[in-house]
Amino acid sequence: MNHPAPLTLPHPPHARLPFPYRPEAQALAGCRERLGRGFDWSAVVQRARPWVQAVREHPAPFWAMESLLKEYPISSAEGLALMRLAEALLRVPDVETAIALTADQLGRADFDAHDGSQGLLARLSATAIAMSKSFLPDAAGSEPGLMQRLGARTVVAATLRAIQLLGRQFVLGRTIDEAMGEADSQRRAQPRLRFSYDMLGEGARTEHDAERYLAAYAGAIRAIAASASGRSALQDGPTGADGISIKLSALFSRYEELQRERVQAELLPRVWQLVALAAEANLNLTIDAEEVDRLELSLDVFEALARRIAEQYPRWIGFGLAVQAYQTRALGVVEEVARIARTLNLRFMVRLVKGAYWDGEVKRAQELGLAGYPVYTRKAHTDVSYLACAKALLEARDVLYPQFATHNAGTIGAIDRLAHGLGALPDTHYEMQRLHGMGDGVYREVLKDGIGALRVYAPVGEHRDLLAYLVRRLLENGANSSFVHQLADPRVLPEELLASPLALAHAGEQAEGLTLPLDLFGTARRNSAGVDITCLAQRAPLEAAIALAQVPAVPLADAAAVSAAMATLHAGFDGWNDRPLADRAAVLERAADALEARLPEFCGLLVVEARKTLGDCVAEVREAVDFCRYYAQQARTRLAEQELPGPTGERNTLRLHGRGVFVCISPWNFPLAIFTGQVVAALVAGNSVAAKPAEQTPGVAQRMVDLLHEAGVPADALVLLHGPGETVGAALVADPRTAGVCFTGSTAVARHINRALAAKDGPIVPLIAETGGLNAMLVDSTALPEQVVDAVVQSAFRSAGQRCSALRLLCVHESIADGLLEMLAGAMRELRVGDPARLDTDVGPLIDAEAHAGIAAQVQRLRGEARLIAETPAPQALPDTQTPVAFELQHIGQLSSEIFGPVLHVVRWGGAPEDVVRQVNALGYGLTFGLQTRIDSRAERLAHQARIGNVYVNRNTIGAVVGVQPFGGEGLSGTGPKAGGPHYLYRFCAEQTLTVNTAAAGGNAALLAGGH
Repeated sequence: MNHPAPLTLPHPPHARLPFPYRPEAQALAGCRERLGRGFDWSAVVQRARPWVQAVREHPAPFWAMESLLKEYPISSAEGLALMRLAEALLRVPDVETAIALTADQLGRADFDAHDGSQGLLARLSATAIAMSKSFLPDAAGSEPGLMQRLGARTVVAATLRAIQLLGRQFVLGRTIDEAMGEADSQRRAQPRLRFSYDMLGEGARTEHDAERYLAAYAGAIRAIAASASGRSALQDGPTGADGISIKLSALFSRYEELQRERVQAELLPRVWQLVALAAEANLNLTIDAEEVDRLELSLDVFEALARRIAEQYPRWIGFGLAVQAYQTRALGVVEEVARIARTLNLRFMVRLVKGAYWDGEVKRAQELGLAGYPVYTRKAHTDVSYLACAKALLEARDVLYPQFATHNAGTIGAIDRLAHGLGALPDTHYEMQRLHGMGDGVYREVLKDGIGALRVYAPVGEHRDLLAYLVRRLLENGANSSFVHQLADPRVLPEELLASPLALAHAGEQAEGLTLPLDLFGTARRNSAGVDITCLAQRAPLEAAIALAQVPAVPLADAAAVSAAMATLHAGFDGWNDRPLADRAAVLERAADALEARLPEFCGLLVVEARKTLGDCVAEVREAVDFCRYYAQQARTRLAEQELPGPTGERNTLRLHGRGVFVCISPWNFPLAIFTGQVVAALVAGNSVAAKPAEQTPGVAQRMVDLLHEAGVPADALVLLHGPGETVGAALVADPRTAGVCFTGSTAVARHINRALAAKDGPIVPLIAETGGLNAMLVDSTALPEQVVDAVVQSAFRSAGQRCSALRLLCVHESIADGLLEMLAGAMRELRVGDPARLDTDVGPLIDAEAHAGIAAQVQRLRGEARLIAETPAPQALPDTQTPVAFELQHIGQLSSEIFGPVLHVVRWGGAPEDVVRQVNALGYGLTFGLQTRIDSRAERLAHQARIGNVYVNRNTIGAVVGVQPFGGEGLSGTGPKAGGPHYLYRFCAEQTLTVNTAAAGGNAALLAGGH
């Protein structure tokens, strides 16, 4: 008996599509070349104009989505408010929060001013909303009376019902049986209609989620196969049968490039279960598209499954995947899928879509500092890419069955022209697709005109589970530039609506539609260049650097060395301070360029010496580069001489200069970024610097000091002094030549330094201190649980919890606590603890054995005092490693001190969120604070109330970006000013005002020359 080959991913991984960030114009040129020069767009307009006119003459009913988008565009305050309300309201279990959310969103837009002149829907909705608002409390949170509370409950109940009705426009059924029943009903009106069922839900965060989605997919396949439409597939084949769409990230919570081994071991067998079920039933199964960083992994999974299909189901043509045309590599993906098909002698179905994660891809590229965007930044460019991919699919119809998903009449007409030119026949060679609830009017006319078969992409699930999906569809199709939005606007002429994307792209193809990530900060400074470690070609140099990394030996300083260094720096101060400001700033910029060029080397050193994971290393090198460029730019604008106004005959000038020798004491948790930020800020202000790194990480500091010397910092302006804080650090602080101290570390040490400085004779020495915090995050019942869990895991456990900004206290509303904590526990179980040099490690060891012993003792205490929520399993006993752990406390007051590691405390809350913030303020720390809520006015109010340096809403609480999120706290968390902010450099300077009486010699000539 022949056994099928094992399901395995390619090993080692290979770069199928190695250019994710090539210039947009280059990718567009390839698409134009594929389409050819003779494409006649006038024929497309002639074909599609009657469809547009017919839809406008017979518009969608007033409850349809197109009508809603017409009356309340997403770009309007009213449309945005309704979208936000729809996204959150159904998942809010407590009435008071539901009332607050409804009042907040409806109160943020002027529905009263919407006169409804454009249609019945607008008149009805504007009147209803205006009346409803009178029953709701105001956003300021004033106490409502009894009648208002009763009225508010009625309004919320009605709003909930309206949103559920809205959901029905997008969801075919809450269960697969209900959806198939609705599909059969629609098929009675259109017999050749086909369906692809999508079992709705977010990507899995836990193993339980993944198992639940797997069961839902398998159950759906069995149900479709047992139905009448399923049985007909045996005769019609999978291209004519209903099918299912699956999302790989729903089947495995760690569906990531860096978790390849687990993807092979855990995800592949699950997907094969579904593939085999669909193949046995002769149905079609499509793998949905994911984000760009999973693209090559998705192709690897696809090919692994295809190889097994070639062995066991070689005649089945129902297996396929979705391709996103907005990706600059989309055409390459189509060609790669065709290559796989030809290699294995199979035929695949390929769903071509515009794409669903555009804004997320743009933000990710900007945050990572990538060379370009992996997606097109102009709509016309995406449209050209779609047509090029469509032609490639039709040309490969011997091995591919194209499925064109679009609501755009112009695109449909163009596909019709392309198909005719290539001799492709509708139904036999391709099909059209639309989303359930969208494009009904256009396809009503298209099908009358004899264009092909139509498949409906049909979401299935509970309404509360579809909300994030619903909002995404609204954003895509409701944007002002979208065809669906403009189709409903009679002011847009058909010729304008059907304008050639080729012509539009030609007009703007020389420039991207967005500023490139490296130019994000304009002409002021260049953004630091980053690395996408999910891209094989980009991470290869980093892996090589880790293997070659050697930590330099740094000699320990003694009292004599400290004294000699301070003498050197004191003598060198005047020469460095007298250097022109522009020269000092230029030194920092040269250092930034050199550090950026040596990013792999410094990443390797950080992995080996500081025990950091590779992603954290890249981020830290970039932060150090940003500090150099930002402080150089800030120095030029803020430290330059300023002429001040004054009386006639007098010139007043404000000058800033260095204070003298600045002592910079940095921590081990950011041994490059914080070290560099302190040192270069002091240097550019004109100070000489005694740099004292953490005892655990002197090698990183030494390499950076060497680099700064190479960039032009004189040897007598910067000296590194390595040794224990109790001796070297104390001697530096006590030295009479110390003119200032910049410190990052514990609150206890900051207090000690402050007392030592206060006890010194001589000048009063400034202290700039950034210390730790009991950082909290407040979560109310409007927050999206998946989003909260992602933010909590990143904030509490990334960098093994060894960040000043790390989340220590999670405050969850009691109405959602049980479910959210269950999800958090499941997500924690999926983390991987291990060697930081491994790509799949999420949490590495603590910095040293001493830190581990202290944290282990605190965790042991918590095991006796609090309820264990979850603890990440460790595959083996690892030295100096504390696995992520979470405990539930009875109240916030139980938290008294910071545990500087991956330890999370959780408290449930009820009542007013303001009370929670007051309790957090009472802890005395004020570094970072997170808010997870969809109530905008609540977020503003609580942020204003919090005595916290950095407040983050609906995101994680770590990773402050230089010049974007200036970082620093108050109270027990530091003195300020904020690092990476516009006020930081002033603290390193002394000020001098020069006043010159210009009228002293013979009067004010300038004034006298004026005549009066």
